[in-house]
Amino acid sequence: MCGIVGYIGKRDVAPLLLEGLQRLEYRGYDSAGIVITGKASAGKPAALKMVKAKGRVRELEARVPKRFTGTTGIAHTRWATHGAPSDENAHPHLDADNKVAVVHNGIIDNASELRAKLVADGVVFLSETDTEVLVHLIARAQAETLEEKVREALRSVEGTYGIAVMHADFNDRIVVARNGSPVVLGIGEKEMFVASDVAALVAHTRQVVTLDDGEMATLKADDFRTYTTEGSSTTATPTTVEWEAESYDMGGHDTYMHKEISEQADAVDRVLRGRIDDRFSTVHLGGLNLDAREARGVRRIKILGCGTSYHAGQIGAQLIEELARIPADAEPASEFRYRNPVVDPDTLYVAVSQSGETYDVLAAVQELKRKGARVLGVVNVVGSAIAREADGGTYVHAGPEVCVVSTKCFTNTVVAFALLALHLGRIRDLSVADGKRIIEGLRRLPAQISEILANEDEIKKLAAEYADAKSMMFIGRVRGYPVAREASLKLKEVSYIHAEAYPASELKHGPLALIEPSMPTVAIVPDDDLLEKNRAAMEEIKARSGRILAVAHQVQEKADHTIVVPKNENELDPILMGIPLQLFAYHTALAMGRDIDKPRNLAKSVTVE
Repeated sequence: MCGIVGYIGKRDVAPLLLEGLQRLEYRGYDSAGIVITGKASAGKPAALKMVKAKGRVRELEARVPKRFTGTTGIAHTRWATHGAPSDENAHPHLDADNKVAVVHNGIIDNASELRAKLVADGVVFLSETDTEVLVHLIARAQAETLEEKVREALRSVEGTYGIAVMHADFNDRIVVARNGSPVVLGIGEKEMFVASDVAALVAHTRQVVTLDDGEMATLKADDFRTYTTEGSSTTATPTTVEWEAESYDMGGHDTYMHKEISEQADAVDRVLRGRIDDRFSTVHLGGLNLDAREARGVRRIKILGCGTSYHAGQIGAQLIEELARIPADAEPASEFRYRNPVVDPDTLYVAVSQSGETYDVLAAVQELKRKGARVLGVVNVVGSAIAREADGGTYVHAGPEVCVVSTKCFTNTVVAFALLALHLGRIRDLSVADGKRIIEGLRRLPAQISEILANEDEIKKLAAEYADAKSMMFIGRVRGYPVAREASLKLKEVSYIHAEAYPASELKHGPLALIEPSMPTVAIVPDDDLLEKNRAAMEEIKARSGRILAVAHQVQEKADHTIVVPKNENELDPILMGIPLQLFAYHTALAMGRDIDKPRNLAKSVTVE
């Protein structure tokens, strides 16, 4: 959540920061701000100059004066936690003397307590944010250097943070720190960058350093150094970002969501490339760090994710049970660590996150590691926190996903689970023939995805038919149920239509009471051994005058409309059946005039609880 970008060097800083904020706006877009260090003049030290605005980055840009020049600055685009969106609550925040500026991602858990103490000491707060507490703590610190001031302030803080700090008396540096919220340094030629996401950096440098929790850094124009919050030096080796700046552009599409849906055939080809082993009808997943003997010792698999990643994990658990015959289930990571779970040494835990920084998932991983569990990561972002914390894992190689609503990353994550399930299955009891069958099915996926996307105009017409619905039901059985859940979430996220997802078998146990002509149902109807059961559920809906949109491998007589998708292997069909419903959600939202890439109240990369 929220976006941070900072720069120190020789270039005019304001245009760089505004460009960076535009690239990070998917992380938060209710207010934005920028602060820079002006030049020192005769008898006057350098001063901090700030502009803030409620609303999108374009509102901020319109307020920035033409003579707003300097070579050092930090900026922020906000997703509100403490305090409603407003000019006052926008970051950066300054102290009373306009000497200290801070931008912050995360939540200070003890902000109320600290605020009360500061108010009792005479501090006047100008905002409702937890972040302003940090500003005053740094300003009041008695240490002599900026690094020591920040370190002293952080000793009082409980919670999560990714921060960047400037001080008028130390105008040759930016100090940053991380605990639970990402901070990435960009290494340039006599210039340095900092951001909460590489998206803000890749237009200027592809050499980056990602801070670990409990780590700080000082950036100067020609150098940087990293160290712990306790002051011990750390070793930072820059790595090269895989993606170029063009990967974050719209590429001729009207929205990022449409671009990312359309990229799925290539994305799936990427996650498969170089991993298939035809000789042994299996796949290579070297990053698992799990040899055959260890894999055979696994007695259960627990998958942890949030939102879309949780739904991908549900499909992944089914794939693992079907192909590897290992008991597997998925659970929301946000609930897992709070129920004091029993951590079994024979259980393999799999943490799923698109960003690799999702706080609830990362916290679950850290709790599991503390208890001695073995954890694999299934993530998209190379070098992200979960990738570093896990014992091993696999990257899903979906490429940058900018739209808040996840599409191609969901699909690639499910394909990655299919690879994991095949790998574990072939180590255990899956036959060569079945391994070959699954591999052939995986290879068919990119062409079949392209075939589905080619029918976009028909799906667009269907979306217009259902866009007047106030609420929708999504149903499926076994393999179809997680697809229904994810499709329901997509429609809610991007169109704001209320949607519910249920197993089709549960209809008569309560939800059937909701069925009426104004309540359409989307039915996931794969051509498998539950086909007749799913048709019976549609019969129940039609008997109560409900409208039905089916997603199936053949036209369904009981449905008012059917989206026909290509047939693959039964185990892999869920991968394909979700894709037309991404387009359905997209075109429904488009028909309703929604802000598709930035849906209300949501932001990408959830790095707070």
